[in-house]
Amino acid sequence: MSTFYNQATLSYNDNVINSNVVTGELVEVLSAAKTSLTEDYRVGDRVTYTISIVNSGTAALNGLTVTDDLGTYPFGIRTLTPLTYATGSVKYFQNGVLQTGVGVNEGPPLVFSGINVPAGGNVVLVYEALVNSYAPPSAGSTITNNAVITGAGITEVRVTDTITAASGASLIISKSMCPESVVENGQLVYTFVIQNTGNTAAVTTDNVQVTDQFNPILNPITVTYNAQPWTAPANYTYSDETGLFQTVPGQITVPSASYVQDDETGQWTVTPGVSVLKVSGIV
Repeated sequence: MSTFYNQATLSYNDNVINSNVVTGELVEVLSAAKTSLTEDYRVGDRVTYTISIVNSGTAALNGLTVTDDLGTYPFGIRTLTPLTYATGSVKYFQNGVLQTGVGVNEGPPLVFSGINVPAGGNVVLVYEALVNSYAPPSAGSTITNNAVITGAGITEVRVTDTITAASGASLIISKSMCPESVVENGQLVYTFVIQNTGNTAAVTTDNVQVTDQFNPILNPITVTYNAQPWTAPANYTYSDETGLFQTVPGQITVPSASYVQDDETGQWTVTPGVSVLKVSGIV
């Protein structure tokens, strides 16, 4: 709803007289809202968006278009788009009933066309977008996604939604063995590389723990963490009867990742934080 004002003038014999000002309200028959099903994101995530369109008028509104900017933002003399439409993901509901026939131009911008909203009814668009390498990953970063609904007989309607870069550690672990073939009573070394692609370090209170059951059993063993010697039971526990190895929760920490945005392309490069655990022993 918007307010408008109008005033007339009366002129005669070089005289100009203003009328009183009348005030009116223009009631828009079309309203809309845009929401994401998740409040935060990481690069590679799929984000589900919904756009709800309500027609409070007595006539159907046909042939509407929804144009979504997929979070496009300025970068120097160019623009970057941090979201990519997930091909084929759109669902188009009219008064709760799944429909077919909505047009899709993947863009950017993403355009949905041929949308019909019944009188006194509603339409809901549900679709997914992938978070790509143009999305800022640092803590506190955001993606603001805007959409515009246009069509004959309506005032342009704008809707927006903002999601925030997920804050926290994001860990992966890989294990390697050297040598791959070992003779009986030979030495075997297991190396565990723990990487953090998150924007926050994994700290002692995160209680990171590595558990492994060595088969064949190693006896005795030597353990290092980031090239520093570890001892049992302060840093780890080990059973030379079962081969069960466990680090003490909180002994492993992993620094946060670092992020660099390319000055030319605008793409973000992630360099994970890394910690290395090594266990060597005789088989």
